[in-house]
Amino acid sequence: MVGEIKRVENPPAVSYVRRMKSAIRLLLACGVLLATLLTSPAAQKSYSIAVIPKGTTHEFWKCIHAGAIKAQRELQSQGTKVEIIWKGPLREDDRDQQIQVVENFMTRRVSGIVLAPLDSRALVKPVVNAVASGIPVVIMDSDLNSDKQVSFVATDNYKGGALGAERLATLLGGKGNVILLRYAVGSASTEARENGFLDTLKSKYPDIKIISADQYAGATRETAYQASQNLLNRYGREVNGIFCVNENSTVGMTKALRDIGRAGGRVKMVGFDAGSQSVDDLKKGDVQGLVVQNPVRMSYLAVLTLMKHLRGETVEKRIDTGVTVVTPENLNEPEIQELIYPPLAKYLN
Repeated sequence: MVGEIKRVENPPAVSYVRRMKSAIRLLLACGVLLATLLTSPAAQKSYSIAVIPKGTTHEFWKCIHAGAIKAQRELQSQGTKVEIIWKGPLREDDRDQQIQVVENFMTRRVSGIVLAPLDSRALVKPVVNAVASGIPVVIMDSDLNSDKQVSFVATDNYKGGALGAERLATLLGGKGNVILLRYAVGSASTEARENGFLDTLKSKYPDIKIISADQYAGATRETAYQASQNLLNRYGREVNGIFCVNENSTVGMTKALRDIGRAGGRVKMVGFDAGSQSVDDLKKGDVQGLVVQNPVRMSYLAVLTLMKHLRGETVEKRIDTGVTVVTPENLNEPEIQELIYPPLAKYLN
């Protein structure tokens, strides 16, 4: 029929719009499916972090363990699947065993390692090998003579030694005979404390004489007690003040002072770390000062720092976890109580 309008069922423009809408719906559906797969438990990346202390018996290392577990729980509560594997040598002088632990974790292909090296030189090669194999390492507590680690998380140990010197000098009124009981050759953390102590006394207190600074306590309370007895047999009548650079040396020396009747402030005693025995000795008056770290915070930050690195985030090369002097005068302050009585049962039971 002339003039009749022919009906077009699907004009090209309408058909194109419909095809585009269908494509968009398909893309959206695929996006939802992909998001579901990526957030499903099966698709979430899981991490295994080996935490290797210098030893496992002293209370300081139990605090380190607690801090690592605290970090693990926090990460898990945020949806990150992470396993903390805690393993270290029994004694703090077993370098070979600690090296073996590092190498075993490298073989197991853990995601990363947090290490407190027993020796600043002996552990360099295992750490370099781990990093070369793709396993990042965060060093905590005691430094390593290497630049391969992701970060170093620790106390400013030199400052800690300087604070110990200041406390002892105050107790002595700036004069007297002093003994430094060292810990072990190759331990970077305690060597820094020793240097901070000696440098401060030499530069600021000319009337304080260091009568012994070349003896070592060793890795246990027993070896520390024996070394302390030997020192006091020689200098017991003339010494006025003593500084010990870690937990077991502090406990061993305090016991040796009691044995010869020179505890209770007769010889001024300043130690390092806040083990339960040292805190009790402070309360009794046998110790007049403790330079205290925050080991829970140290390992907590070390684990979180490693996790940031594993996620591709930038981390600080050096993280200072703080140091405080605990005395009979500030012992009952809330922040001091939190330091010396960390909630170990909350994380280790």
